[in-house]
Formats: sequence, C-alpha cells, structure tokens
Amino acid sequence: MRILIIGGEAAGMSAAAKARRLIKEAEIVVYEASEVISFGACGLPYFVGDDFQNPEFMAEFSVEQFAARGIEVKTGHRVSALDPVRQTLTVEHDGDTFEDRYDRLMIATGACEVMPPIPGITLPGVFGLRRMADGLALKAAAEDKARPRAVVIGSGFIGLEVVEALVHQGKQVRLIELAERVIPEAFDAEITTHIEQELREQGVELHLGERVEALLGEEGVTAVRTDKGEYEADIVVVCTGVRPNTAFLDGTGIARLGNGAIEVDRQGRSSLPNVWAAGDCASVWHSVKQQQAYVPLATIANKLGRLVGENLAGGSATFPGTLGSAALKVLGLEAGRTGLSEREAQQLGLDYRCVVIKDKCHTNYCPGQSDLYVKLVYEAGSQRLLGGQILGRKGAVHRIDALAVAITMGVTTAQLGMIDFAYAPPFSRTWDALNVAGNVAK
Repeated sequence: MRILIIGGEAAGMSAAAKARRLIKEAEIVVYEASEVISFGACGLPYFVGDDFQNPEFMAEFSVEQFAARGIEVKTGHRVSALDPVRQTLTVEHDGDTFEDRYDRLMIATGACEVMPPIPGITLPGVFGLRRMADGLALKAAAEDKARPRAVVIGSGFIGLEVVEALVHQGKQVRLIELAERVIPEAFDAEITTHIEQELREQGVELHLGERVEALLGEEGVTAVRTDKGEYEADIVVVCTGVRPNTAFLDGTGIARLGNGAIEVDRQGRSSLPNVWAAGDCASVWHSVKQQQAYVPLATIANKLGRLVGENLAGGSATFPGTLGSAALKVLGLEAGRTGLSEREAQQLGLDYRCVVIKDKCHTNYCPGQSDLYVKLVYEAGSQRLLGGQILGRKGAVHRIDALAVAITMGVTTAQLGMIDFAYAPPFSRTWDALNVAGNVAK
C-alpha cells in the first residue's frame, strides 16, 4: 500500500506517525512545500516577543527523525494538482515536475494568511506571520531600534499576540481593526471591552471601525492610510485571517465549504474516494453546533490528524467533535472561550440564555487577588451549558478547561453550581467563580 500525505505540519505528521505505528508494511511519503516540518506557527508571536530565542523550538521533529521511523519526507516539494480518477499527484521540485501514485491520500496543506488587496501591501517592512521565515524577518525588524513605530492590522488571536510581542520589544504600537471591537469572532462584547481597556492602558493606540485603504512608501513602508486618517509606520504586520490552501484542488470535484476548506466527515474522509483531509485546510465536526465548521486551531489539527492516520491504516475511528476551545494572553490579561458564543447561539436560532458575573480569582487575604469575569451561554429550557468565556489576570484559562469538560458531558448550570472544585486560599474562594456563575444562571 502506498500512502501519500500532502503537508508536513501538525495534521500531516501526526497522521504519518500514527499510520506507521499501525501498518508497518506500507510506503508512507510526505510532500512538504517548505523546508521545515512539524512546525508550530502558534509560537511565532512569542518568538518575536523574546519569550524564547531559538526558532528551532517551533519545529518538533526533523526529516531524519521521521526517516528513522520509516516515513519518507520530501521537503521543497509542492503538489500542484490531484487526479482523483487516476489517483495521482503532480509534484513540483527544483523546476522539475513529476507524478506520484497513491492508494490512499491525506491532504494536510494548512492555510495561508489573507493579505488584503490594498496598494502597498508588498512594500518592504510589511509582514505576515505564518511561516518560520516570517517570524525570523519580523523579529529582526522588531529588534531594530531605528524602527520604533509599528502598526498591526487585524485583532484576531494572532493580531493581539503580535501587539503584545511588539509592546514587549518597546515599540509604539497602533492596532487597526475593521470591526467595532477587537476579536469579535471569538469573544462577546462583555469580554472584549476589558481587552480593549487593557490595550489602551498599556499604551496601544486602538482604532476600531476603521478601514485600511493603502500602505504608503517607496523603498519601504512609511505610513498607513485609512478611511479616518494617516499614521506613520516603520513596521506593519497584517493579521487579517487565514485561507485554506486548497486552490490546487480546483476542478477535482472535491466538496468544499464556502471559504475553500475541504468538507470531511467525522472520520476525516473527503468526498473523493481514498482521500482524507485534516488541519487548517479542512472542516471539522462541531459537537455543540452539530454541523461541520471551520476552526483552524493546532489542537484540532493534531487530534484529527492522529485519527486520520488510524483510518489511513484501515481503521474506522470517529472524531467526537470540537468545542472551538481557545485561549489568549493580552499583556496582563488572559482569556479563554469554549463552545458557543452568544453571537453563534443567535446565528443558530437557539432558545438560549446568558449570564455574566464578576468574581475574584481567589481569597482576599492571599496576595494577587484580581477580578474574574465569567459568561455562560445555556439552553433556556434544559439549562444545559452551550458555551462560556472567562477573562481575568489569573486563573481564567485553566477554568475554561473545566467548562469545556462540563459542556462535553452535558452539564447544566445547576450542576455547575454544585461541582466540587478544588479549593485553597491561593487558588480560589470556597465558592469558585464557576460555581457562582452556575448558581446565578436561571
């Protein structure tokens, strides 16, 4: 059996490793367009912000390590076409083109950053942040004392992490967001208002509801022009979202979502025979929405990649679904979310209720006590938990993990109010904030 995998990052390499453990006699070949495999782009903002210095920490395994396991990884090989009838790939490498045949194929091509079609987007000094090379280039620019003014376009997870990184590098940071509030796709307004306050208090110039029209300069970027003003800039980082790398599948007939992500079932199968997909190029089953969704998170890529590896080897593993659980650190704040936001509950037409509480992370006589904000989304009738968001300076993200378990197990708000969470004065109060939120919900 010949198993081909397109893409050598989280999903692809997880699948290759799992398939190899289960089926020793198969040929397993991974084609990766870049020169780096097992790369975790999540670390890039923290590398730029000097949390660590060695970029190799973001690439967990090498080509040689996979070769020792019997997995052939070919870097610098870009797959440009798929023929699902002949079951072949067209591969480009060093100016040459060749075909390779598969018995089973996994597509794990990930996603690329969306660079808006505005004048000046290709000027020197304008950066994306998706690949290792992006991180190396942005870090070098951030360390240049002669480039003090930075503008970040887009306030999603990566955008806000980049803002923090540039603040840590001593830059004068300006954040421009088209929406009326930051990170609107992930968090509701009760949470984002505190993130915006933290940014402003830390000296970040925040521009909401503002559209970038052009990047100005000749030999390099010097300013950003919007529909409301013009701002000097030595560095511009574009963080306006990602798009699945699936254009090479045009004409194959493979089913895709509106944004180009490959539609897969809960076993990772695509609509084409003998073709699976996972990671940021594919959809994933959302266990609360009960439908396919696009949730480009590293945790999902690793989990579904491992599951697809089992199925490439002849298994029939089924993915239980995602909650879209995610975490974010913004300067002195941390925030977590899981399940449905209120906006998503509205879009689904659910009969839901919400509760928002302000509590404390632990007892007042232990040092470091701070505010904790909890928002719950739950069914109006059954009071079954549908989602939640937590923000604070200490203890918010770990509590979101408990909430993710509660949603997975179908816990109600009343049950949440009585769950036996661990207590000691440095960690919580006798009634944990999650207990309080559950008891307040009616």
